[in-house]
Amino acid sequence: MSDQSVCVVGSEPTMVYDAVHNVVAELLGDLDPSVALEDFTAKDVTASAGESLVTALVAALNTPPFLVARRVVVVRDAQLLVSGEVAVVAQWMAAPAPDTFLVVAVVGPRSHRFVKAAARVVEVNVGSRPADRVKFVSAKMLEYGVVIDSGTAQRVAAIVGEDVARVDALARTLRSVYGSAPLTFARVEPYLGEAGDVPVWDLTDAIDGGDVTLAVTVARRMLDSRRRAALQLVAALERHYLNVARLEGDPAHTRDEAAAILGISAYPAEKALAVAKRLGPSGVARAVRWITEADLALKGELSYGGRDLERDVDVTEVTVTEVLVARLARLAATSRRR
Repeated sequence: MSDQSVCVVGSEPTMVYDAVHNVVAELLGDLDPSVALEDFTAKDVTASAGESLVTALVAALNTPPFLVARRVVVVRDAQLLVSGEVAVVAQWMAAPAPDTFLVVAVVGPRSHRFVKAAARVVEVNVGSRPADRVKFVSAKMLEYGVVIDSGTAQRVAAIVGEDVARVDALARTLRSVYGSAPLTFARVEPYLGEAGDVPVWDLTDAIDGGDVTLAVTVARRMLDSRRRAALQLVAALERHYLNVARLEGDPAHTRDEAAAILGISAYPAEKALAVAKRLGPSGVARAVRWITEADLALKGELSYGGRDLERDVDVTEVTVTEVLVARLARLAATSRRR
């Protein structure tokens, strides 16, 4: 197999499309895109109903380059192709025509057949740990020749949170404004925008660790990101503590046993089992009661003044959420000291 087929794969569409742009630019070099590039989108909305693009795609892949040294063919949203279409494209990838390069963009899992068929894979997924996000920020800045130190990368990663799809555009902007000049965080900050969301487990880990300040800070960050409403946070906490409640008093002793009971993976099951053992029946019951009360409060039972127009926040949502999170974290801290 040659290196003429590239699969860009990831779960976040924006990040996949950004990576495709860079791969295509790399393959084209100084060639004129109007002559050297053919760009397809799977299930093109302009196509007739039921019409497959594979016929036109295969023709493009097997047509020798004209007036240019090589041809670059792109297929976006390739995860939408059906199995028969995938097989046809994969067959070409196994024996590509001379001087023709294929780039397929897959928004989905790495298990897709195109990932296995491609000679080169560009994966754009980012791990869930803060360290993974810092590493991604540093690598993306380096890719565009933007010079920042490790401290700035950490602060950028902390602000964007899960919204790592913003980093590519940020790096391009910084490159266009500052070039390769070394940048401090003060230079980067004006281009960052609002704080991004963070994963739910950041909140549950802070609560289970008994860190009231951190738990409240994370909850407020999640609300400020505008990605989740207060009711969604309460629902996430409800799922977490209902898992804990299912394990409290159950004879599960290992993470695998807990995982089997809950129907989830071993790592979160192990954490839920530890919380269940630490809180005990009375602690678990208290936590579930507080969550129920918060849910009812957010559905209209209480009001702390409506929306603050200066900060554009719902005072009731913020107050109810912060009180709930602080109570749960304090309960966890008290249980740890027993």
